[in-house]
Amino acid sequence: MDFVSPVLDVAYRICNCVGDRADHLRRFPQNLKSLRTETEKLNNVYKDVKERVEREENLEKKKRMHVVGGWMERVEAMEKEVNELLDRCDEENQKKCFGTCCPRNCRASYKLAKMVREKMDAVAELQSEGSNFQEVAVPLPSPHVIERPLEEKPLVGLDSPFHEVWTLLQQDEQVGSIGIYGMGAFDIVIWVVVSRPTNLESVQETILDRLDIPDDRWKGRPEERKAEDIRRILITKKFVLLLDDIWEPLDLLRVGIPPLNDGNQSKIVFTTRSADVCRGMAARKSIKVECLEEKEALSLFQAKVGVDTLNSHPDIPKLAEMVAKECKGLPLALIVIARAMASAKTPEEWERNLQKLRMHPKDVAGTENDLFSVLAFSYDSLPDEATRSCFLYCSLFPEDYQIPSEHLIQLWIGEGFLDEYDNIQEARNQGGEIIQMLKCACLLEVGTTPFVRGEYLKMHDVIRDMALWLACEKGKKKNKFVVKDGVGLISAWEVENWKDAQRISLWNKTSIKELREHLRFPNTETVIGRMMAFKFPSGFFTNMFPSGFFTNMFVIRVLDLSNNETLKLLPAEIGNLATLQYLNLSNTNIICLPIELKNLKKLRFLILDWMFSLGPIPNQMVSSLSSLQFFSMKSLSSCLQMDEIILLEELDQLEHINDVSITLRNILSIQRLFESHKLRRSTTSIHLEGCRGVSQVQLLSPSCIKELILVRCDELEEVKIIQFEKQVVPSKFPNPQCCFNHLLSVEIHICNKLLNLNWLIHASKLQFLHIERCEIIEKVTEDERSEGSEIESGLSVFSRLIYLTLIGLPKLESIYGRALPFPSLRGIFVFGCPRLKKPPFDSSICMSKKLKKIIGQQEWWDGLEWEDQAVMHNLTPIFSTS
Repeated sequence: MDFVSPVLDVAYRICNCVGDRADHLRRFPQNLKSLRTETEKLNNVYKDVKERVEREENLEKKKRMHVVGGWMERVEAMEKEVNELLDRCDEENQKKCFGTCCPRNCRASYKLAKMVREKMDAVAELQSEGSNFQEVAVPLPSPHVIERPLEEKPLVGLDSPFHEVWTLLQQDEQVGSIGIYGMGAFDIVIWVVVSRPTNLESVQETILDRLDIPDDRWKGRPEERKAEDIRRILITKKFVLLLDDIWEPLDLLRVGIPPLNDGNQSKIVFTTRSADVCRGMAARKSIKVECLEEKEALSLFQAKVGVDTLNSHPDIPKLAEMVAKECKGLPLALIVIARAMASAKTPEEWERNLQKLRMHPKDVAGTENDLFSVLAFSYDSLPDEATRSCFLYCSLFPEDYQIPSEHLIQLWIGEGFLDEYDNIQEARNQGGEIIQMLKCACLLEVGTTPFVRGEYLKMHDVIRDMALWLACEKGKKKNKFVVKDGVGLISAWEVENWKDAQRISLWNKTSIKELREHLRFPNTETVIGRMMAFKFPSGFFTNMFPSGFFTNMFVIRVLDLSNNETLKLLPAEIGNLATLQYLNLSNTNIICLPIELKNLKKLRFLILDWMFSLGPIPNQMVSSLSSLQFFSMKSLSSCLQMDEIILLEELDQLEHINDVSITLRNILSIQRLFESHKLRRSTTSIHLEGCRGVSQVQLLSPSCIKELILVRCDELEEVKIIQFEKQVVPSKFPNPQCCFNHLLSVEIHICNKLLNLNWLIHASKLQFLHIERCEIIEKVTEDERSEGSEIESGLSVFSRLIYLTLIGLPKLESIYGRALPFPSLRGIFVFGCPRLKKPPFDSSICMSKKLKKIIGQQEWWDGLEWEDQAVMHNLTPIFSTS
């Protein structure tokens, strides 16, 4: 039995093995057929899945899931393996014994049969897996940077600011926020168009969408929760946030933007029309996008007009250049006008539109809707009606006119725009803030009038056209603002159409024919007539206004007739302008003032500067102007010398007077001025001319004087300062308490005994200094440190000085005794100062970007003794002889 059991066990195992192999061989043909069928089914499932994947990738911009991609790769590999297996099976079937179904090689056939069975199971598993895919693709993650298409030549004129911003983004780790106004590798770049009105929720949702946060996590959630989600993600990333078209400061912390620091090196760049927004957003760097230069402007204009139009006639390129110049480099104007001209294929069309652009720009196609309406957003964003009125008022000046800011503010006050301020100085300060606001909004620009006292402004021509359009109620009332500049003779019929005008402004040889009847101007509040004339039917121009011109002006507030040199007489009817608050007759040749002016009980401003033909002012006329606040009478004719004291006494009687500018010519007048507390407090400008016998001028400290002019004071030797307690202090190094904190401008002409101006050391806000033809001045002021004075050495001498003019000073050797930094200096003019051998400024002047012009004789410049040659090389490019 022990021998039989092992034998039976072996036999049993052999039978099972043979039976299993026999079963595989018996089912081989059927399994082979099933494998083909299941493989075909798998292939169909594969095709369905592939089509879904490609559709979602191409149309929905999704990405295939990794599990799906892996399945498709395994199916493709399986298909290859099955095909190879089927080929081997077909080959083996060809080797059966002749006339039977038995394989010649049972062992080989068994292996194939087993592989077929295994493949069947694998194919079935893949088929089941593919049939159960619910999703085949998922949304793509947002790219680090979204590429935005640009138009052809998109950076015409913007190359410099673009490269500056790009440099700051890539290299400057200290500048985290960059403001662009007028007009590196990062984890993510976010672009948000903010526009107006600012919608913080919309800004948040744009950022959340860019950060791939699913909608269900932030839709409907409060602002604070959205900010938390944004902050949580951005605090871990190095990002660039681009905020386009911001109209007011945006609270980035409320949005969810984490504070910028040098560690994460993230950046925020925003664009705005207002420099105030840059300040409100605490931009570490602000970049102003200037108007285009002429060449760049023409390039942009030509690109928008198109080659076909430019080549349609030989005259059109030149006409295109003329049209482009009218846009004065403003990109939006260039684009809008160019598009309007793109269909103009004849020179006649171009000429007609050029004439429209010059005379009636609103009539050019597209200017109202596409240009003025867009620019008007800046106007609409001004904070109040007073500021908007001040802006529109600037359009009364001619194109390219340099507007003195001081004069402009006086007009605004006269018009009543700043009536909430009783004191003229307070109103003037508010006017200065409005000017700054308009400059920040790029609605006004800084003018260019070097070496002239005060700030000058200008308005871009296109902005001015827009302002006139707005002032005339968007063109609906074209004669509401009447502005004529150098148009020649205006017919009486045209003047009759001005009856509804609110403001009339006539400039530069604009002439009006004699009116045949008295016209009514019931709504006219302003008349500005500069360098104009009237013409009688006989053909002769008159030097006076026609009778009755002012008779029917019932609400007029401002009458400015300055700079009419042919004007010699004023009609008495001006005395009937009961509502008049501002009268300017400067630079006219008026011989006498009509006594009827004393009836102007509401007059607040009376300006009579540089009236060299004017005779004595009627007694009690000035003192009758009970509302007068501002009086200016500079450089009158010498025949008025005996009337100075009477004039001062009349001014002293005025209750509301608080701003006086006056020329005095004798010591008695000077004494009378300083004896009056009211006049001392009110006088802002003193012009001392030809004061014979005056060897010493005593100035009160503290003083309200802003401007001091000394002319032909031949015997003047020194200036002394009188403190309020009447203590006389020598002019050489006055006590620090003796300050002239209001003094902005000093002019000294032909004072040949004046040795120095040491008292200027304490004119801490002095901006303009002009010294001319003073024969013995050796130093403007002396270095107080070298004289052992008690004055603190830390005092900033001439730190606010903007322009310095030195002419005909044969003995002048220095300005201060040592070089000064002059941090505010923009220009210096030196002529006829042969002993001035050392430059007045120290090496720090090279760091200042404000100094733009040095004018002097070439031999003076060549003979300067420089301690630092690098300073000379840096300043040579801005030196010129004219």
